[in-house]
Amino acid sequence: MPPRVRLLGGRMPHPIRQRQTLHSRYELLTITRCASTAAATFTPPASIEQMTKSAPSIARSPAPQPPSHRNPEYRRSQLLRQYTSLIRTTPLLVFFQHDNLQSVEWAAIRRELSQAMQKVDEQIAAEGRNAPPVAPHVKVQIIQTSIFEAALRIVEYFRPNEAVNSATQTSAEIPLSGSRDDPSLSHDLSRAAHQAVRHLKGKHELSTLLVGPIAVLSIPEVSPEHLKAALTVLAPKAAGFPSPTRRASPGWHELPVQNGLNKLGLLAARVDGKVFDVDQTKWVGSIQGGMDGLRSQLVMALQSMGSSITNSLDAAGKSLYFTLESRKNVLEEEQKGPEGDKSESS
Repeated sequence: MPPRVRLLGGRMPHPIRQRQTLHSRYELLTITRCASTAAATFTPPASIEQMTKSAPSIARSPAPQPPSHRNPEYRRSQLLRQYTSLIRTTPLLVFFQHDNLQSVEWAAIRRELSQAMQKVDEQIAAEGRNAPPVAPHVKVQIIQTSIFEAALRIVEYFRPNEAVNSATQTSAEIPLSGSRDDPSLSHDLSRAAHQAVRHLKGKHELSTLLVGPIAVLSIPEVSPEHLKAALTVLAPKAAGFPSPTRRASPGWHELPVQNGLNKLGLLAARVDGKVFDVDQTKWVGSIQGGMDGLRSQLVMALQSMGSSITNSLDAAGKSLYFTLESRKNVLEEEQKGPEGDKSESS
């Protein structure tokens, strides 16, 4: 057995004692710092008036957010606000029915749509027309049909000024200021908007189409050229436009894009607040020259209408003149009688 080595207790410090000593020193330093901090941030005690005074009432909602019928913190409320803003600010909406598209397919379709919109903007700029670029604002998004239908009813049928006037006349004696029943509140989440369109559920023209999975293409301007390019990418067969060639857009012929397009179906469109079916949507996309071309066609139609009206009035005047002249000749011959015939024979 190896010999045992004796260790003297006084020469080597015990580890537990050393830890206790360091811990006590750290506590002493911490207490000293806290005391100095408390002395520096000392606040005098509250006075008797402050202690007896009642605390101010806490508002139910913050100042920037007015009281509303729907809780603004919910996702459904935020979607309703988003959809009402989209409907008010976007004059051209195209509705598609989709069938469980994958994220890869959506990404490929959005990429091809963005490229097509950029080409249209470049073509318009090359022609020298002063038009802002539309491609950055064209989007395709999936919507919640029930919330979008409620947003449509609010935008179409709710008139804030009329609702506020009628509500103030009926409830003028009841002070409701500051609550969600306040008749002066007329925002999209207010009680007035909810009551105004509640009985009109399912009566909008698009209500029958907003069933199942629906996607919306939003274009910030009524541009037939952008609409045609979008339908050429998203639904060329349904719209009757030629499909993009492989040389012009090779990405459109890739497998994710084709698989996604097979799951899309064109339903209808909303142009300047009016619902258009598939045929009318095709007509809007087939307008040559965009809105400028449509204006020129309108001017030509008005000019032709004016010329046709002039010709019709002129023809009526000429026919009346010839009729009167022929009648005049007949009367003159009748007045001459047989004497005129004898003189002519002699």
